[in-house]
Amino acid sequence: MNKHVFTITVFTENKTGLLTRVVSVFTRRHINIESLTTSRSSLEGIHRFTIVVVVEEEMVQKLVAQLEKQVDVLKAFYYRDSEIVQQEIALYKVPANAFKNGDRVERLIRAHNARILVIEEEYIVIEKTGHASETEALLADLQEIGIFEFVRSGRVAVVKPMERLNTYLRSLQENYIIQ
Repeated sequence: MNKHVFTITVFTENKTGLLTRVVSVFTRRHINIESLTTSRSSLEGIHRFTIVVVVEEEMVQKLVAQLEKQVDVLKAFYYRDSEIVQQEIALYKVPANAFKNGDRVERLIRAHNARILVIEEEYIVIEKTGHASETEALLADLQEIGIFEFVRSGRVAVVKPMERLNTYLRSLQENYIIQ
């Protein structure tokens, strides 16, 4: 079987210890989490985990089923990259003196569609949003001139096919209103 990149979205109540239980589903199966982000969802009181894994489809189906068995997990879905719109954000702290040697860094920033967030005497912070390959490409280019720090968020994603998710979220909302 072939491994693929899957994005798993897990909708939960916001309860202490839930992150540990969600991650343990992957740990028990010896599956590496490539990216993990959490945030509130569009429904009040419901939080969303966005988890990226590289596995066979059969395994992602088992993961989603196991996640749904967790207390406080409302629903989990998985998607291929073609079914989602996704981005990441990266921050790069580079030496300020890198800008003193002509316009090389400025051209790099423009070529990568990045932007400058902070200018300090010792360093400059650059921001880049895009896919992981795009943020990594800018990192590689900046490493040639020197870099103090680099950090990249996990994937954030919205689903292209809306009906399945919206229908489920509407039914959740109705259930919460009724209870």
